[in-house]
Amino acid sequence: MVAIGNAGVRERIQREITGYIATLVHPSASISRRVEIGEGSVIGMGAIINSDAIIGIGSIINTGATVDHDCHIGDFVHISVGAHVAGAVMVGDRTWLGIGSVVSNNISICNDCMIGAGAVVVRDVTQPGTYVGVPAKMVC
Repeated sequence: MVAIGNAGVRERIQREITGYIATLVHPSASISRRVEIGEGSVIGMGAIINSDAIIGIGSIINTGATVDHDCHIGDFVHISVGAHVAGAVMVGDRTWLGIGSVVSNNISICNDCMIGAGAVVVRDVTQPGTYVGVPAKMVC
């Protein structure tokens, strides 16, 4: 497993050594049998992933995070501790959802975003950048 927090670096290294990467799932994680998890992803303690979700390669679903039904989580995404992703959400590659953040149903977040701790995403995020607040707004 590639244990590097920076998504770009994690992606570069994992793509160089593909085929030798383990996918790790903590035994206390609750994962529907209808979930696809990409190579090199890590599913933390107490994480919940519901039916028909797809987790990309090299992604992290951290401790106590939830990913609900029909979500598509891109490659090298990090869903931080206690973050919650509601149903039918699409999260783009290399996006980071901060601790305790929330993404409402049917939202799309583009590639290369950072959603701040405790932010609540209620509208599609169409431009890469950093988003904070309730509701989440772009700050840079």
